[in-house]
Amino acid sequence: MKTRTKVVVIGGGIAGCSTLYHLTKEGWSDVVLLERNNLTSGTTWHSAAQVTNFGMNQTMVGLKKHSIKLYRDLANDPNFPVNYNYADGGIRLANTEEQMDAYRHFTSMGRGMGVDFEVIDAEECKRRHPLISTDNLLGGWWDPHDGNIDPYQLCNALTGRAKNAGAEVYTDTPVTALDQYKDGTWKVTTHKGVIDCDIVVNAGGYRVNEVAKMMNVHHPVASMEHQYFLTEDIPAIEKAGHRMPLLRCPISDYYCRQDKNGLLIGFYEQDCKPWGMDGIDPNFVNALCPDDLDRVTDVLEGAFARMPALKEVGIRNIVNGPITYTIDGTPLVGKIPGKENAFCIIGLRAGIGEGGGHGWLLAQQIVHGEACYDTWCLDPARFTSHTNVELTSLKAIEDYQNEFRFHFPHEHRPAGRSAKTTSLTPIMTENNAEFTVVNGWERVDFIKPSKDFKCTHSFNFDEAFSVVGKEIANVQNNVGICEVNGFNRFEITGEDTDSFIDRMFCGKITHKPGRVGLGYLLNELGMIKGEATITNIPESERGPKRVWYGSAAASELHDMDWLTQHIKQDEKVNIKSLTNNQTILIIAGPNSRKVISACSRENWSKEAFSWLSVRECFIGFSPATVMAVSFSGEMAYEIHIPNESLYAAYLSLTKAGTEFGMQIFGARAVESMRMEKGFLAWKHDLITEYDPFETGLNRFTNLQKENFIGKAALQKRFDSGLKKKLVCLNINCKHAPAPGGASLMDGDKVVGTISSGEWGYRVNQNLAYAFINIDKAEIGTKMDLDLFGKLVKAEVIPFAPYDSNFSRILA
Repeated sequence: MKTRTKVVVIGGGIAGCSTLYHLTKEGWSDVVLLERNNLTSGTTWHSAAQVTNFGMNQTMVGLKKHSIKLYRDLANDPNFPVNYNYADGGIRLANTEEQMDAYRHFTSMGRGMGVDFEVIDAEECKRRHPLISTDNLLGGWWDPHDGNIDPYQLCNALTGRAKNAGAEVYTDTPVTALDQYKDGTWKVTTHKGVIDCDIVVNAGGYRVNEVAKMMNVHHPVASMEHQYFLTEDIPAIEKAGHRMPLLRCPISDYYCRQDKNGLLIGFYEQDCKPWGMDGIDPNFVNALCPDDLDRVTDVLEGAFARMPALKEVGIRNIVNGPITYTIDGTPLVGKIPGKENAFCIIGLRAGIGEGGGHGWLLAQQIVHGEACYDTWCLDPARFTSHTNVELTSLKAIEDYQNEFRFHFPHEHRPAGRSAKTTSLTPIMTENNAEFTVVNGWERVDFIKPSKDFKCTHSFNFDEAFSVVGKEIANVQNNVGICEVNGFNRFEITGEDTDSFIDRMFCGKITHKPGRVGLGYLLNELGMIKGEATITNIPESERGPKRVWYGSAAASELHDMDWLTQHIKQDEKVNIKSLTNNQTILIIAGPNSRKVISACSRENWSKEAFSWLSVRECFIGFSPATVMAVSFSGEMAYEIHIPNESLYAAYLSLTKAGTEFGMQIFGARAVESMRMEKGFLAWKHDLITEYDPFETGLNRFTNLQKENFIGKAALQKRFDSGLKKKLVCLNINCKHAPAPGGASLMDGDKVVGTISSGEWGYRVNQNLAYAFINIDKAEIGTKMDLDLFGKLVKAEVIPFAPYDSNFSRILA
């Protein structure tokens, strides 16, 4: 075994094999894969190995599209033969109109990625899959590229090509220790010796946290037992003259595909079982769990009803093996938070179908720093410290039980709720709050008109539409209060703080004491990495001169890694997280100045405390840091309160607000108001696939600035001219918002993609943001939105249609 290499990939399942292969495709040949037993000896060997284009967002569709293209190429390579049943086709069934609308949306989204799906009715489902019944069936979603592949042959083909490019693979080589040198490189200890490397990749499958423990980290990945059986031959299949399409059934929680002249039937039963929570036998290799068909009886009855032919056929073989789930069901692919030169590709519950694309995206991140798509939906940094083993297992069970039931907008499932709360959570509950979840935090979505008020999950505007409108009207005409918990907040100190911040942002950032600024961070490719407010807090009895860096609630680990990795060795910069120590109370509306004046002794006049000012003070007797900033477009104050004083500050504000008509407003109201004001949302409108000029952030970008991260790449992009641009649209529709990922059409040509959509109550317009071709970006340009399979007119309008001169904020 060699003693030095550039990358060590740990794990020889589909994740590790795909990563190794794609690293060689990106030009890195000095790479090694270590496998504790034989290739595919974990979950991969017993995978049902289905390969579909289906994905809940464009990134997932794109990586699956790559998998299919790669697998077709491998299947046609005589040097590494792979059995691939490509284009059998696949159907996802539906028995509600809400599901059918979702399928129509996913079809629109897929079109923007160059993938053609089709929504079909119940009779067409039966025509294409003659074994099914149409009882309790409305229709389905057809993927013409669906199929299945031999997982063992696939992994050997990937590693075979990788070895031909210079990579090396060592089987029967368990890793026993991982130690990091002072320069950030790694020492990998095995039974066969030590190998040093620049970068280590955890592709450990269901042993992911055995590998993670060697790095002193934990990943929110759990394993679930999963059963399928293989039937004896079915006469109808033998007579069909073609292979049966794959079937996935959210109605009865099962799937099936053809296997020889029978079927492979897999189950997602409600009485499901986690696996390996208390450790995994070291000898569990190419092994299975005991059969337990009693557990799937309820699901089997649904499968019998949908496919009556199953009642007449015997079972040839039963498989019960572990598969991995993350805390939200989507894999973790990318840099490991808090660790230098360490990456992971784990939690691939549909590993074979997705693995080709996951390895492709990870290899790009390792070699180039970013992938061609924004990978936040896969980023390990999207979860923070609350994701322990117990919570992960609860969410894994819930995801397993809902395997084929996708999340609707505003749907937050019950498992593991209240993971992060504040002292105000019970108060908000008493006020009939409906909660949304942001990075585990319970945050008010809206205030229900009654305790038993319910919303229907769909892609349309729901029953809360008018409720949210009333919250916004009160903010516009009186004053509202909103709790923003979990907001990311770092305190930056040190004599090099100002120069460090200048280098991190692509535009001018104010360093004036008592002032707040907004700026954007780019990656080395000149693309949007993050958005942050910079608040310059003068020296006081509460502390020395310091800067507060504030960003989106979910960005805590993402931004900390990005900032700390760019501190130069000789720079005196210290960064401390205050994210979990403080909470924001926002008061917004024309009466907000009167409210804050009634509960604080400071002078809050426009002259004494203008927009974008910050001061330390007391709200009642609670210490607070107040900023004159607004995400709503109304006069507003962000009041940052230490968590131990939050309840007292809330009481002071609500008491003062009583005479001014103050009411609680929630996240849905904030989302609507920010779109009316032209404000952008991180990882919706601000993504790594676009640069600041394409995103319309010209006034926050200065190419004359001496130096900032990504400047050279951004200059090159600027010189080549814009190809896409973010625009604001008015959608000619009143029943539904434009969902993210939906395609904009000019005839039969896709010209853009929706990034955000919401009703603008104050302007009475259905608003959307979208990245569109530059030739369609002028104000007044009309096009069509593919909204659930129907074309709806859309027109480009100016950003910030509400109070475009900022008169209400500056009042």
